[in-house]
Amino acid sequence: MSASSLRLGICAGEASGDILAGSVLSAWQEIGAVGEITGIGGPQTVALGLQSLAPMERLAVMGLVEPLKRLPELLRIRRRLIAQQLDWQPDLFLGVDSPDFNLPVERRLRASGITTAHLVSPSVWAWRSGRIRSIRQSVDKMLCLLPFEVDIYKQAGIDAVCVGHPLVDDLKRLAPADAVRQQLGLPLGKTIVGILPGSRESEVRNLMPIFVDTMSALQRRYPALHFVVPTASAERGAQIHALLEGRELPVTVTSGQGREAMHASDALLIASGTATLEAMLLRKPMVIAYRMAAASWAVLSRMVKTPHVGLPNILAGQLVAPELLQHEATAERMVYELSRLLESGGAEQVAQFDALADQMGGNFAQRSIAALAALVHQ
Repeated sequence: MSASSLRLGICAGEASGDILAGSVLSAWQEIGAVGEITGIGGPQTVALGLQSLAPMERLAVMGLVEPLKRLPELLRIRRRLIAQQLDWQPDLFLGVDSPDFNLPVERRLRASGITTAHLVSPSVWAWRSGRIRSIRQSVDKMLCLLPFEVDIYKQAGIDAVCVGHPLVDDLKRLAPADAVRQQLGLPLGKTIVGILPGSRESEVRNLMPIFVDTMSALQRRYPALHFVVPTASAERGAQIHALLEGRELPVTVTSGQGREAMHASDALLIASGTATLEAMLLRKPMVIAYRMAAASWAVLSRMVKTPHVGLPNILAGQLVAPELLQHEATAERMVYELSRLLESGGAEQVAQFDALADQMGGNFAQRSIAALAALVHQ
């Protein structure tokens, strides 16, 4: 097999995974090492030549109870993807994030002799550590974004490598914050608070009404504030606009541009997830919040092994950014914590973010390509 004839199967099940997959695919295509691509993806991978077997949005479900409502559809999509890949016989199948969907696909394909890899380690260090046995059956190589994850896999007899984090590279290319504010149409003379309720329908549904109440209370307390709310998709944008309707708030809603919105902000109210790591690398003081369906929370809160959920706090091993979870995620608490940040400038958080950022490695796309190419050609 020549390098230029590489046939790649891929599945990115949500927006963050699509961005990661797009970064690797783009760099791989630039050196002429990838030919045809099949599988499931979103705008980033579709722009690079993938004809997605199903809308990526249909895979983006969160929690334990919510996926059960969509289980028949998810199983149908999974069967179609497995059948496509078994028929097509790619040189490599790469699952990107979405482990509950991707790992069973990888396990089935690997059992049939197809080489598989998975990009972004599931949080086995936080919860459901028993998944490591399934991962051993599913992947030929695990590509980790965080250095401490590699040892966990090696101890379990799984080939793993740290490929750095794409955010380290991406954030270096951002324009200065004032230029980004102008680009987004944000007022230069005001304090900007970024509001990030997440990219999933359920996240926006559970968090944004409380975030809107928080915005109203903060605006009464600090009249010079201006808010920016990036939306992950047209659907999420419509959802957010509906929740803002009738509220006289100084707010700019952007289509996408979440990274730019964070960079332009002085402080953030943010849903727990990958975006908190991005905010840390941008040195933005933040308050982390999360709410999910009560049944899912009842189960998950007993399964999580780490004392914190925000990635900056997990990396630090201590509470650096406040976490307001489930019943503690109230507008009153959010206003209190954000007021503290606005009045102090978040200097304590930023100092700790500087130290944490030094632990992260970059050159993500090239390191990912090297790991995958070695796997295919070994």
